[in-house]
Amino acid sequence: MLLFALGFLLVILQPSAGQFPRVCANVQSLLSKECCPPWDGDGSPCGELSSRGSCQNILLSQAPLGPQFPFSGVDDREDWPSVFYNRTCRCEGNFMGFNCGECKFGFSGLNCTERQVKTRRNIFQLTASEKNKFLAYLNLAKNIPSQDYVIATGTYAQMNNGSNPMFRDINVYDLFVWMHYYASRDTLLGGSNVWRDIDFAHEAPGFLPWHRVFLLMWERQIQRITGDENFTIPYWDWRDAEDCEVCNDEYMGGRHPTNPNLLSPASIFSSWQVICTRSEEYNSQQALCSATGEGPIRRNPGNNDKSRTPRLPSSADVEFCLSLTQYESGPMDKMANYSFRNTLEGFADPQTAISNPAQSGLHNALHIYMNGSMSQVQGSANDPIFVLHHAFVDSIFERWLRRHRPMLEVYPAANAPIGHNRENYMVPFIPLYRNGEFFKSSRELGYDYEYLQEPALQSFQDFLTPYLQEARQIWAWLVGAAVFGGIVTAVLTGLVRACRKKKGGTSSEIQPLLIESEDYNNISYQSNF
Repeated sequence: MLLFALGFLLVILQPSAGQFPRVCANVQSLLSKECCPPWDGDGSPCGELSSRGSCQNILLSQAPLGPQFPFSGVDDREDWPSVFYNRTCRCEGNFMGFNCGECKFGFSGLNCTERQVKTRRNIFQLTASEKNKFLAYLNLAKNIPSQDYVIATGTYAQMNNGSNPMFRDINVYDLFVWMHYYASRDTLLGGSNVWRDIDFAHEAPGFLPWHRVFLLMWERQIQRITGDENFTIPYWDWRDAEDCEVCNDEYMGGRHPTNPNLLSPASIFSSWQVICTRSEEYNSQQALCSATGEGPIRRNPGNNDKSRTPRLPSSADVEFCLSLTQYESGPMDKMANYSFRNTLEGFADPQTAISNPAQSGLHNALHIYMNGSMSQVQGSANDPIFVLHHAFVDSIFERWLRRHRPMLEVYPAANAPIGHNRENYMVPFIPLYRNGEFFKSSRELGYDYEYLQEPALQSFQDFLTPYLQEARQIWAWLVGAAVFGGIVTAVLTGLVRACRKKKGGTSSEIQPLLIESEDYNNISYQSNF
C-alpha cells in the first residue's frame, strides 16, 4: 500500500545528480561538446540571468598520473568528461546541478542560503514504520524511470564521435548501479583486448570521496522521487557481527528455502533483476552494459571462501585502521602499505596495514562475505545492502577525518592512478565534482551519523555558530580597534610615567622602600593569566 501511495509522486521529479543529462544526450550537444541546459526558473543556460551560474570551459587537471594505466586517448573516461563535453555549467555560490538548478549538499531554500545537517541512523534504530518506508522507497526507485538522466549504451567512437547518439532510459535505482559499473569497468582496447588494471572508483585515493558523492546523490534522488526531504540513508554497523544481521525478510531479504543462492520469495527484493554483471561478455563484444535484466539478486552470506575472508570485521580492526595517520602512501593503489584508505578499502591487513590483496579485510570483507551479486565489483550495487554497507564505511572515513583533521593537501595532488588526483573530476558524474571537494567533514556536506554525534557539545557549537560568523565579518575592524587601543594606552602610560618622574625625582629618603636588601635574592615572581 505504501508503494502504491508513493506512485503519484513521480510527477514531482526534479533535476538531480547523475550520469548523462537527458537534455544533453543529443547530436547537437555531442557535436558542440556543450552541456549547458537552461534553468527552468528563468529559461537561461545555467540560470545565468539569475546569477546562478554560467556556461564555461572545463578546467582539467594537468597533474601527472601514476604508471598503472599506460595508455592515452583510448578510454572515454580519460580527462572526464572532455570526450563528451568540454563546456558545462559552472555554478556560483551554493548553487549546484547540471543546470545550476539545485543547492549544494548541505544547503536548502529558494536561494540555497539555509544550512542544514541531517542525520543518518543505524537501520536497527529505525521504527518499524521508518524501516518499512525505507524498503518501499528502494522498491519505488527500482520501478520509476529517471526523468533527468539516461545512460550510454556505446562508446563515443561507437556513436561516430557524437553523430549517432546511443543512450537509453533507466530506472532511478539502476542508474546508480550503472554508474558504479561504468566507473569500474575495464578499458576496451579493440578486438578482444581489454585493460583490467583501471578503476575510477576503487583501489586508489578516490575510493572514499567517490562513494561519498555516490551516496549523497543517491540520497538526494530518493528525496526527490518521494518528496521526503528529510530522508537519509540508514547504515548497518557490521563490527563484530557473527552473521548477516540484515539478511532476513524483515530487512533486506532472507535466504530462499530451496536455493541458498537466492533471496526468500517473501522479500520484495526477490523480484529485482540485476544489471551489469556480465563483464566478460561485454569485454568479448567490446560493448558497454546496456542495463537489460540479467537475472535475480544472488546472495549466500557466509558460504564464501574462508581462506580469503575468514570472518566479518571486528571493532579492533576498525580502531587499528583509524589509528593510521597516513591517508595514502607509496604507489597509492592496492599495494599501498600503512595507508588508511587501502586498509579501510580492504587490500591491506587490518592488523598490520601491510598490503595483502590475497586477503579481504574491512570494506572488501563484507562484499566477499555476501557471496553473490555484492561480491563482483562492477555489479555490486545491485544488492540494496550495498548502500547500508557503504554508509557505514563512509562513517569510518568520517571518524578518521575528525580524529586527524587533515589539510586538503593531504589528499594526493599528483601521481595517483588515473582519475584519482585531487583535482580530477569523478567519473561519471555530471554535474562535475572533484575528488578533493569531498575530503572534508560530512557536516560541511549536510549530514552526520547518529553514533558520532555529541549532543551537548554540538548544541553548544550550534549556539555559537551565528556569533562566530558575525565575528568573522567584523574581524578586521576588531583587530584595528585593538591596535588603535594599544597605541592610545601606550601613549597615555608614557605620559603618566613622565609626569610622576618629574614630580617625584628628589632624595632617596622620601622614596618608598620596595624590597628589603636582604630579601631581594629570595623574591619569586608569579604570573596570573
